[in-house]
Amino acid sequence: MSPANLTRIIRSPILSRAVLSHARFQSTTASSKNLRVLPSFSLQDKVCLVTGAVRGLGNEFCRAFIQSGCTKVALVDLKENEAQEAADELVQSACAKSGLKPEDFKVIGLGCDVSSELSVQKAFERVMDTYGRIDSVVASAGIVENYSAFDYPFDRIKRLYDINVHGAFFTAREAARNMIPQGGGSIVLVASISSTIVNIPQPQTPYNGSKAAVRQMAASLAVEWAKKGVRVNALSPGYVLTKLTRNILAHDAELKKTWESLTPMGRMAEPEELGGAIVFLVSDASRFMTGAELRIDGGYSLI
Repeated sequence: MSPANLTRIIRSPILSRAVLSHARFQSTTASSKNLRVLPSFSLQDKVCLVTGAVRGLGNEFCRAFIQSGCTKVALVDLKENEAQEAADELVQSACAKSGLKPEDFKVIGLGCDVSSELSVQKAFERVMDTYGRIDSVVASAGIVENYSAFDYPFDRIKRLYDINVHGAFFTAREAARNMIPQGGGSIVLVASISSTIVNIPQPQTPYNGSKAAVRQMAASLAVEWAKKGVRVNALSPGYVLTKLTRNILAHDAELKKTWESLTPMGRMAEPEELGGAIVFLVSDASRFMTGAELRIDGGYSLI
């Protein structure tokens, strides 16, 4: 193309705008390669602890932390051998995806019965001995059972409350005891949409009551510890397709249809879809947020 023809093209208003737009796009594309995720979402150099971490959402939370730059995670669950196996698998998976080496991580598995205050205290002592500090704690350990109110055995009701309610309280209290001397930290109590709605068709009154207690517990502790630098928030998931849930629904297609039909988005959540929410709550990105409940339920609670 001759210089004269090129000059005529640039002088054309329509083509000139197209050329300038393309130039801006190329400039933006080049500069975007240098952009990074908002630094406050990073968990680099943070020490995180998750209870109920061997499977389900607890395990998914640990994976989300690793993906957000955390290399120091304590996986806490009832059986220590299972917790350590889950910790080792987490490191192997992270190395395969990131190219990092096992020695770049300090991920441990700890045995702990969250319904026992002494057991929780010992777990935190080991965490402090290992890392010297604790920045973020997620109380994810919990159980659910479906009995009608008249048929629910008392010993099972007591066990459920010991794990879901007392376990969350013991975990939060021990976390705060270690966080306050270091200047603060973030605690997330895993509640549920069951804390505000009544699930149907399955009967689970004690579970719903336990999660309502956890939600109120988070709000109350948040106020109590706000000036001490410790933030406490609640995460309330809706129906999530964990491995356990998939196994249950594999034998009850109608139940799955019911849950999905009651969810405005028309489906259940994949476990990894809660990763962004938990990282937000434990990271500095939510540093002015405390006493709040974050619901991730596809709109279930709205109808």
